[in-house]
Amino acid sequence: MKNRQNLMVIGILALIAIAFLLLECSSDQDGKSSNPKPAVQGEPVKKLPTLVDLGKGTCIPCKKMKPILEELKIEYQGKAMVEVIDLRYDRGAGLRYGIRLIPTQIFYDAEGNEVYRHEGFMDKQSIVKKFAEMGVD
Repeated sequence: MKNRQNLMVIGILALIAIAFLLLECSSDQDGKSSNPKPAVQGEPVKKLPTLVDLGKGTCIPCKKMKPILEELKIEYQGKAMVEVIDLRYDRGAGLRYGIRLIPTQIFYDAEGNEVYRHEGFMDKQSIVKKFAEMGVD
């Protein structure tokens, strides 16, 4: 009887540990960031189309997107804004933006209206295509 209770306790603890790991993976990104504060204030920039990427820096998709977003910030300078919000440092952003999973990319037009939302990894070609659809060269 005692062995059965011990096994049940171990099983419950294992399930809790797995649930915790799944939550961390679905809501984390890079883990090691040189910038301890959020990169942006989280509001689309008026007058320029804007891509806001929300993640945590420790999940694999977020890690893969980091260099893509850095390249796009440079390539679209003056034509569009690319902003990254790290939810580890701005926990309220998840609620403000209605984030269900990370990473999430939200595209805004020049007037600040949301025009497109994508959840999960988004490759550079798809982001460039979406900006082109929005009229950004």
